[in-house]
Amino acid sequence: MSDDSYVFEGPAEQPTPRDNNPPLSISELSFALKRTLEERFGHVRLRGEISKVNRHASGHVYLTLKDDKSAIDGVIWKGAVRGLGVQPQAGLEVIVTGKITSYPARSSYQIVIESMEAAGAGALLAQLEQLKLRLREEGLFEPGRKKSLPQFPRTIGVITSPTGAVIRDVLHRIAERWPCRVIVWPVVVQGDAAAGQVANAIRGFDAMAPGGPVPRPDLLIVARGGGSVEDLWCFNDEALARTVAAARIPIISAVGHETDTTLIDFVSDRRAPTPTGAAEMATPVLADLRYAVADMDRRLVQAGGRLIEDRRTRLRAVARGLPARPEDLLALAQQRLDHASSRLASGLHRNVALHERHLAVAAGKLTPALLRARLDRSDDRLGNVAGRLGTALQSNVARHERRLLQAAGRLSPDPIHRRLDQRQNRLEAVALRLDGWAPRRLERDADRLSALSRALTSLDPARPKPGFARVEGEDGVWITAAASLNPGQSVQLVFGDGARGAVIDGGEPRVGSPAAAPKPAPKPKAPPPGQGDLF
Repeated sequence: MSDDSYVFEGPAEQPTPRDNNPPLSISELSFALKRTLEERFGHVRLRGEISKVNRHASGHVYLTLKDDKSAIDGVIWKGAVRGLGVQPQAGLEVIVTGKITSYPARSSYQIVIESMEAAGAGALLAQLEQLKLRLREEGLFEPGRKKSLPQFPRTIGVITSPTGAVIRDVLHRIAERWPCRVIVWPVVVQGDAAAGQVANAIRGFDAMAPGGPVPRPDLLIVARGGGSVEDLWCFNDEALARTVAAARIPIISAVGHETDTTLIDFVSDRRAPTPTGAAEMATPVLADLRYAVADMDRRLVQAGGRLIEDRRTRLRAVARGLPARPEDLLALAQQRLDHASSRLASGLHRNVALHERHLAVAAGKLTPALLRARLDRSDDRLGNVAGRLGTALQSNVARHERRLLQAAGRLSPDPIHRRLDQRQNRLEAVALRLDGWAPRRLERDADRLSALSRALTSLDPARPKPGFARVEGEDGVWITAAASLNPGQSVQLVFGDGARGAVIDGGEPRVGSPAAAPKPAPKPKAPPPGQGDLF
């Protein structure tokens, strides 16, 4: 047997080894690791910077926490998103609490976040600046949308804590300046629940109807004493700011001291430096108003006196310019008026006596017998008219009954039925023609579609016919012209049953190729007719 010959022998039967460590499936290992992580790291707190925030359509939030060396994926389930202390934003440094788990489908671990808070005042202020910029772009800080405060409020609503010095200072200052009705809506002014309670109080006051059992406030004051940035942070809530901006009642923001600034200070209609300043801003001073009214009354009396004196002076000046005294000018007119009034009384008496005589003459003519005769004549005329009216009505009814019978005779349903029968016959004929035409048309269209499909299949360059090949470059692009080929270029010749490589030759056509085949020799010309040569 030569060296190039090989002999194939089947594999030798090996004894099955005994294994004390059976192999695990991938799923078993993944879920074992998942249980180990959840048991070991069931409650952890992490501090890092948020990046790659993805809010899924299902409501879940996927993000990445990173520091200068490492990163970890995180997920916030839909039910926990609203309860977060801060909303996740890219670039925000936060402290999160949750548990470590794994995602077996990708063999990666992640943290399921249950709570989130900003890491320090710097992060809180950065988040606040971003929120302020967004609200400013929406136009919530524009001065043109702020409402003016009522000059003389009858009812003031105060939203603050029921305990503490703030409510006492506000009530005392209002009672001192402008005694009016004050309605206090108690809320907490610190912590996670403060923003929601203050927003509910504003919406509650705004929903009160004028003229109801509880008077609707003309003005609202949101008040709180001073504190740290964290203590006042609930008044930087976005939902609370939008509620303040959407309220129909004017709102004064009095949160913190003069140097403290919160988000609702920018969206409220007026900002007060302190709660006491808010009470002064909302109310006028009653004593000053009384003094102003008294001063205006005094000035009105003085102005009226000056006006009367001026008119008296002008009247005297005009009277001096008259040719006679005013009394002399009016004496003749007064005398004529006296004579006319005396004649008017006697003329009225004569007029009354004349009308009494006319009435007596007319009453003498109206005797009972004459009245009865006139009534009888009127009754006779009324009876004649009634008789003629009854006869005319009966004749009119009879005439219309005859016309109705004639019209009813002409209105027969037979023409309508004949018209419907004709239309029904035409519809059935059209339906019969359509039943025979539609299948034939569908059959012709199906044959035509089959022929086009066969033609398309035969012309498909991806399926070359016998005797043809498709030329492709190294990148799979089809080559359709010889000018695009270069000498030495590698190509693929694709046939119907496979492909073969080829190289483009740039020289003359090789021998044996169709291009190098010798041309056939020309046939000899026939000799001219005539006697040929014998030698």
